[in-house]
Amino acid sequence: MPLLVTGSAGFIGYHTCVRLLNMGHTVVGIDHLNAYYDVNLKRDRLKQLDGRDGFTFIEMDLNQIDELSALFQAQGFEQVINLAAQAGVPYSLENPKVYVDSNVSGFLNVLECCRHHNVKHLIYASSSSVYGQNTEMPFSTKHPVDHPMSLYAATKRANELMAHAYSSAFTLPTTGLRFFTVYGPWGRPDMALFLFVDAILNNRPIDVYNEGKSQRSFTYVDDIVEGIVRLLKHIPQTDETIQPDRPDHSSAPFHLYNIGSDQTVALEYFITVIEGLLDKKAQKNYLPLRTGDVPRTYADIDSLEDAVGYRPTTSIEVGIEKFVAWYREYYGV
Repeated sequence: MPLLVTGSAGFIGYHTCVRLLNMGHTVVGIDHLNAYYDVNLKRDRLKQLDGRDGFTFIEMDLNQIDELSALFQAQGFEQVINLAAQAGVPYSLENPKVYVDSNVSGFLNVLECCRHHNVKHLIYASSSSVYGQNTEMPFSTKHPVDHPMSLYAATKRANELMAHAYSSAFTLPTTGLRFFTVYGPWGRPDMALFLFVDAILNNRPIDVYNEGKSQRSFTYVDDIVEGIVRLLKHIPQTDETIQPDRPDHSSAPFHLYNIGSDQTVALEYFITVIEGLLDKKAQKNYLPLRTGDVPRTYADIDSLEDAVGYRPTTSIEVGIEKFVAWYREYYGV
């Protein structure tokens, strides 16, 4: 049976499709191709997939429920990887309805289609943003996540709760993945690495928030995809032995994992690596921490390693070098 990948023209969705096709899977990709960032970049990602054996692309909004349901009926998907979402923390402060339409209503439609069309496993993207005001490090899926700092984070936490409800009520196996600051070739233009490289090469200053004191579990995109494909075979099961006095566990067929580097990197060092690869110093505009941002992220990935025997392996130096090489080739600079 073919796999469905939603958000297939997006950054992580594109890389996931490439990997699945390389593994011999048949993949149906859908994407709304909205204009949050350069649609040409999304179309160019799709051009890399166009014509490959086993790949079909359909332009579709997840809120087109009749069309989405018909697609599920026609294809008989056994597994679905939901990577479609309205991304970006700052944008959510100015355009909240877009996030509810895409991340909440759209995800509900995916859940409904999975429920009614006998999907055996739904994998979906969450975010490290759900940890919000949590200050206990490293971030663990056992930590409470009740204090989001942006609507984007709140919608991602809503996805986790909605998935658990469907896992519990309808025995739909779901796996949520909390991604940590993903970067790499074909990355989004609103992310720090793209913004920094583009500005430095074009002699513009870069905005360095939190006065440069922020730290992140920057995670190379191939490491994210490796986690996704390994979890395809790790389908959650109902576990009636779970006791109700274990608030960090559930008897439902539901799993949550962090997927991120277990090495936290200071933003100043991140910029230093970029400067070295470009052989050019950045003009830095130091600013306070942005509304909705957190000063530090740090991933506890022990549960991912326990489940599928994998930890991200790509160093920040190697990952940035690969992005810079892609950027220079793509933009001819």
